[in-house]
Amino acid sequence: MNKILLLGNTGQVGWELNRTLLSLGELIARDYPQVNMADPASIRALVNATQPTLIINATAYTDVDRAEIEPDLAMAINSTGVKILAEEAQNIHATLIHYSTDYVFDGAKGAPYVETDTPNPLNVYGETKLGGERALESIGAPYLIFRTSWVYSDRRPCFVTKVRQWAQQHETLRIVDDQVSSPTWARTLAEITAQIVAQGKGDLADYLADKSGIYHLAGGGYCSRYEWAQAILDTDPHPEQQVVKKVLPAKSIDFPTPALRPLISILDCKKIVNTFQLELPDWKLCQSLISQT
Repeated sequence: MNKILLLGNTGQVGWELNRTLLSLGELIARDYPQVNMADPASIRALVNATQPTLIINATAYTDVDRAEIEPDLAMAINSTGVKILAEEAQNIHATLIHYSTDYVFDGAKGAPYVETDTPNPLNVYGETKLGGERALESIGAPYLIFRTSWVYSDRRPCFVTKVRQWAQQHETLRIVDDQVSSPTWARTLAEITAQIVAQGKGDLADYLADKSGIYHLAGGGYCSRYEWAQAILDTDPHPEQQVVKKVLPAKSIDFPTPALRPLISILDCKKIVNTFQLELPDWKLCQSLISQT
């Protein structure tokens, strides 16, 4: 049976993983300040104390704009911390699952990205997440990297919660329609992760011996943020609290931000379907389901 060390159990994905992993082994869940991903000594101490057979890293520095003014901290958590974690996993022969992002791409391809496309991040966040990927790849321990996109839940601040809040405060909303990707519900991301762990049947390292690598794992289909915002409002569990009357399309250039975003960062997820026979549901279905939870 696996002994699972889950890092980041209070985040969007980590909270859901804390639920989906319970039946798959002995689960040890930790987050800051119990472990500090910017402190190599903290990471090493936790791994050595727990001796897991599987490490799932759901931690990350995710404030895309703030990363532009805190690049060292973002690098420490998203790149160096992942490297240390991978080294410790190799030392104890543990398997490592890690989450990355569509923001490793520049959005200029004009078509869905496959795993072999060359990354070219536009911002510090994307650069540091790419650094984490490359660090993990270089160590050699059995690993899975899941690149995902536009992750959301109703438990932590995200685009879904922001749109609902804006709709309660403003009669007119302007939402960009030139950023296109795939909304990914944290719950389904965690469920697919757990199903892949379950496929290993207790010997995940052996199961992943020829499957280690990067996989794209995002919600089915794609949309613009403008289309997504409309779906969020249509499925709002408390529509009576809305004061919004109009939702208007806008362009990214209308809302200057410290960090550039890729415009079209759709992820092609065929590889994970072909390898594990698993895929995430269509984003529209998940958006309707989250309002019922």
